[in-house]
Amino acid sequence: MSSPRTSTAQRPVGWRLPLYRVFAYITGVGLLLLVFYAMPMKYLAGDPKPTAIIGMLHGFLYMAYIVATLVLAERARFTPVFALLVLLAGTIPICSFIAERKVTRRVQERDRALQQG
Repeated sequence: MSSPRTSTAQRPVGWRLPLYRVFAYITGVGLLLLVFYAMPMKYLAGDPKPTAIIGMLHGFLYMAYIVATLVLAERARFTPVFALLVLLAGTIPICSFIAERKVTRRVQERDRALQQG
């Protein structure tokens, strides 16, 4: 007979944290490019191409960020409010970097506690 399954709350997050971190950085950089390069090019230089390209890429990458965040939130047992705040961090310049640090610290502390206890 196999061993009983441990609940999700007792299992480490594994590959989910690095996946989230990658998409948090990519989303943050994409949003910074959109806000501080593409939008000025559109409104000050009259060139809408960067906005169209970078805006579309940021939109697709933000969707991947949402999926990575939700997968991590489910495994790490984030509260719904905390998960929503992390998701919204991808829409405000620089916030995804701040959220990534807080999430990483929180998840690593959780995993350390699981290993010790």
